[in-house]
Amino acid sequence: MDDDRSAETQLLQNLHSRRAELATLLEECSSHWGFEDPIYRFYHQSFKVYSLQNETARIVNMLESLAPDRPLNPWFRQIVEQGTGRSFRQEDNADWTRVTRPMLEAFFHARFFLEMAVRYSTVRECPNPLPSGYAALLYLYGLR
Repeated sequence: MDDDRSAETQLLQNLHSRRAELATLLEECSSHWGFEDPIYRFYHQSFKVYSLQNETARIVNMLESLAPDRPLNPWFRQIVEQGTGRSFRQEDNADWTRVTRPMLEAFFHARFFLEMAVRYSTVRECPNPLPSGYAALLYLYGLR
């Protein structure tokens, strides 16, 4: 319990000290090319949706770096694993949503946690009661 409290305090410090980096990445992943266009590409059935995997990987790398000694939530890791590491193949077009929806799901989950990291980067002490987004961050790092 004390170890978790210490890890949570360290996470808050890391969020605060890396706020600018986090905010920049969130801005990039919320921009036309980092958010709007890739989602459009899904509906347009364009192979360009595959580039969303790169954004997901950037976010996950950032999230991992905030608490490098803590593994990310296994459900989150599963979602990311299922939605990354894929190259376009012509036959993907025949089963488009089954193949590409996991990419969007992984991106949306990663972007959510990035947004929560930015939102709570100004918090200096563990909040009580816990806001839902902050509690989700704790689950991401196995602190809840």
